[in-house]
Amino acid sequence: MSASDSFPDASAEQEEFEALAPAAAEALASELRRELERHERLYYRDGQPEISDREFDALLRRLETLEGVHPAVRTVDSPTQRVGGEPLEGFEQVPHDPPMLSLDNAYGSEELGEWGGRLDRLLAGDPCHFVAELKVDGVSISLLYEDGVLTQAATRGNGRVGDVVTENVRTIRSVPLRLEGAPARLLVRGEVFMPRSVFAELNEQREQDGLPLYVNPRNTTAGTIRLLDSREVASRRLDCVVYDVAEPTLAETHAEALEALASFGLPVHDGWRRCDALESVETYIEEWEQKRAALDFDTDGVVVKVDELSLREEVGFTSKAPRWAVAYKFEAEQARTRVLEIGAQVGRTGALTPVALLEPVFVAGTTVQRATLHNYEDLARKDVRVGDTVVLEKGGDIIPKVVEVVLDERPEDSEPFIEPEVCPVCGQPLVRFEGEVALRCVNPACPAIVRESVRHFVSRNAMHIEGLGDKLVDQLLNEGLIEDYSSLYSLRAEDLMGLEGWGAKSAQKLLAEIEKSKERGLGPLLHALGIRFVGERVAGILASHFGSLEALRSATHEQLVQVHEIGPKVAESLEAFFAHEGNGERLEKLVSAGVSVEGELAAAGEKPLAGKTIVLTGTLQRLKRREAKAGLEALGARVSGSVSKKTDLLIAGEGAGSKLAKAEELGVEVADEEALEALLGDLG
Repeated sequence: MSASDSFPDASAEQEEFEALAPAAAEALASELRRELERHERLYYRDGQPEISDREFDALLRRLETLEGVHPAVRTVDSPTQRVGGEPLEGFEQVPHDPPMLSLDNAYGSEELGEWGGRLDRLLAGDPCHFVAELKVDGVSISLLYEDGVLTQAATRGNGRVGDVVTENVRTIRSVPLRLEGAPARLLVRGEVFMPRSVFAELNEQREQDGLPLYVNPRNTTAGTIRLLDSREVASRRLDCVVYDVAEPTLAETHAEALEALASFGLPVHDGWRRCDALESVETYIEEWEQKRAALDFDTDGVVVKVDELSLREEVGFTSKAPRWAVAYKFEAEQARTRVLEIGAQVGRTGALTPVALLEPVFVAGTTVQRATLHNYEDLARKDVRVGDTVVLEKGGDIIPKVVEVVLDERPEDSEPFIEPEVCPVCGQPLVRFEGEVALRCVNPACPAIVRESVRHFVSRNAMHIEGLGDKLVDQLLNEGLIEDYSSLYSLRAEDLMGLEGWGAKSAQKLLAEIEKSKERGLGPLLHALGIRFVGERVAGILASHFGSLEALRSATHEQLVQVHEIGPKVAESLEAFFAHEGNGERLEKLVSAGVSVEGELAAAGEKPLAGKTIVLTGTLQRLKRREAKAGLEALGARVSGSVSKKTDLLIAGEGAGSKLAKAEELGVEVADEEALEALLGDLG
């Protein structure tokens, strides 16, 4: 098919398409889709475009017009879907199976060698090969293809649950909407990023428009992929690379799997290399450490993986990361600047973090004006003073920190920094608990603690109040509309409509999110309260064990420490929190507002699945994965993400893959969704 070098007359095209019978329209749409997909592959995968961008746009516009006249011919994998659709109300969440784990880091050849030594011991000397790949600095993504069509894209989230961002990912032209020759169900993992050139253009336009500049490509990518308007996402021109197969198993080695992914049309960066030994890996690292500045994307290191999949099975995982892979981090870029002032940040637990305020300096892609000094013990050890010239770097190329003081340039009149005795925000005396390094403000009414506690309360893994960001939290506190997290539930539409930039629609939308948060359940609420040592996992354990806030509040020290994974420190922290008068008042306000203080299905009394380990895999047709998980945990089960000899039961939904095969190999009992519903029937 040829393409005109100028856009055809739209009205003439419309008349042409209106005259087509449905069958002819379908045939033409299929032909146009195939041609557009071919040109996308030539441009993004092969780097050999045959037509100009204008010619491509003319083809795309022709298909858009045809679909407008004959809506029945539009498909979910049509190239026209890349332009984005109507704004979404919010994002669904989806569990990751298998989980999207993080990687352990190695800094320098010595730590890389230590990782290799651990592998040797685990493999008892069996030889292995490695694959080295550039670590693209972007946002992790999971892509699901069914029958060759992209049906779901999800962010990493917390590794276990992520946001569904399919409409946004469909706008990324390097991500195929349809694959060639792929399995019926293919789940892959990759990284979405913003090219440096695109980031520079975006900031140039913002500067011309008088808007604040974005900080760096990674942060901009993270914000872009979660925009509710996919049309705006399309305008940001994100890119993507795919680096792993979650399921099914495509080959015996990772190198072969990467080749298979590329053959399907997926965007695999061609810079990866198969290495016979760690010495070859180090050569690869040295090469790219020199060449990375010329890339059009940010990279902060190299991911090194065992190539043979059978050996990966042998070495396994820790609770957080695979033992068969490591992220080698490049040396952080450094710069010199001068300390103008030493201030402090007060966190939600009252801990003070000293912060150096600096003369602005450009380092690792951003202009830095503040850097952490970690704690006052570290500040004293480095002897950082106001007026000092310091060496600055970004830890992991992200968090600015002061590495050392340039003593030869220290002013003669400089004086050692004296750690504060009172909170810089509320003026109350600071304390240092026995055995701790941190200085703390213990005034629960301290504005800094209140602000951070509200921010934590509304965050994603706590009460997850969408639309209540840091700036609005600050605005509500500054205007006196809230005094703590419990008063969020007293907000009225007229309160919000009195704020700059707020109208009736946006106010009602936020109030609906606040109302929805009342049903999150006891686990998220306990995490949201910000009790020391009670993170998301511990909160879930407490909610499942006690079943209600009242039962937890009345538990004795002995009853608390008898709970699995709850030690004396956690028990003492819980007792101190509930004994505080102000916390009691806030909890009563939450209860009065109708916030659920019951565990999700956890107050059912008996736990018939106590001590059992259950794995969920495949697609459930009638239940959401998180509902099934919550139900099983309420019955006492531990829901795991991987199959092992300790697994008692595997629930296999449609499309179950490698986990089902492993369960059958190990003799683990397997059940279907119907059996799962029968189990959950025990909840009444």
